[in-house]
Amino acid sequence: MSNALACGLDFGTSNSTLGRVGANGVPHLLALEDGRQTIPSVLFFGFEDDAVHFGRQAVAEYVTGANGRLMRSLKSVLGTSLMGDTTRIKGRSYGFLEILGIFVGELKLRAEAQGDAPISQVVCGRPVHFVDDDPAADRAAQDQLESAVRAQGFRQIEFQFEPIAAALDYERQVNGERLALIVDLGGGTSDFSLVRVSPERANSADRSGDILATAGVHIGGTDFDRLLSMSKVMPELGLGTMTRDSKRHLPVAPYYDLSTWHRINRLYNAQTLRDLRGTMREAQAPERVGTMIELIEDRLGHQLVGAVEASKIELSERERTQFRFPVRNNVLEAEIGVEDLERALGNSVGRIEATIGETLKRAGVGSAAVDSLILTGGSTQVPAIARRLEALFPEAELVRTDVLGSVGLGLALDARRKFG
Repeated sequence: MSNALACGLDFGTSNSTLGRVGANGVPHLLALEDGRQTIPSVLFFGFEDDAVHFGRQAVAEYVTGANGRLMRSLKSVLGTSLMGDTTRIKGRSYGFLEILGIFVGELKLRAEAQGDAPISQVVCGRPVHFVDDDPAADRAAQDQLESAVRAQGFRQIEFQFEPIAAALDYERQVNGERLALIVDLGGGTSDFSLVRVSPERANSADRSGDILATAGVHIGGTDFDRLLSMSKVMPELGLGTMTRDSKRHLPVAPYYDLSTWHRINRLYNAQTLRDLRGTMREAQAPERVGTMIELIEDRLGHQLVGAVEASKIELSERERTQFRFPVRNNVLEAEIGVEDLERALGNSVGRIEATIGETLKRAGVGSAAVDSLILTGGSTQVPAIARRLEALFPEAELVRTDVLGSVGLGLALDARRKFG
């Protein structure tokens, strides 16, 4: 069958890409939004224009105050109990699987508009584990993604681990055999693969023998946003404060939901507001809970987490940043330093290190045997993460890939191999 009908789909928690291999055998990413090769994995259902907006346009609609419903981090829902939830949009209930399919279908339409034939074959990237320590839920997550993709007209669907795809992309630049540890830290998961790469091995149809070990953990950039929010921002809304009788802390659950991208919409209902008003009446710091109520009434949850994410990104380039977020007549303020971020991420960094250790253990090699440390995924740019990875492998060549594009390019190469 023609390679022109095949593509590699990197459906990410935060961003997505589609890759194809041209007639010259070189992979490339398709322009999916305004000439850009990445598109944020975001939808906005506009209530005013009855249209669905995607990517940066979806974010722009939401930020400028358009009336509607924002959906983000859909990949994080795969394999979880939230897949059974529905979202009410202008009198109609949508399941998460249907919403995910709408997004994938739009990517397919935009890709086909750049070619002369429908795209019917796809290799989808997947994390090593959609769900930690639950093989049945992990399998269900892949089945759910496959169902959503197939519903958009893809006839042949294969899957490849995202870190393996990154290894395939990296392999194009090596001139000898290397033992490479692929570290893929994305928006929702952290995945690791130890792979032998070389120009000769690149031409092999079966690469299973070159994959020495894989491991993964369900930690990613959206978790970092949540942890930073819970540590530095949610206390400004009352998290950690006591009731007036000093007998208990305020309930944690609404703060957790407000800090978690794919759970925010669950707060936008009358019952949540009634519960929070009850909490405010018995709180030692009722004005903080009152600000949280206003924030939820104005549906500012996604903007709030977006501002936290922006602060996290700023800390990749500076030691301190000033967080400010207006809510009606109040302003949430917090000074955040690199040390605050490192403290908030401490347990997560430890779990990442432990998973890397498990990867090496499964392969039966020590850290000194690793020739190349390949970093991909946006979360590898977080200083606390990057410094620790470099310290774990001081002798390895450090290779920073196209953090948002390498997986899509590798999936395109895999699509050529599988469907060519």
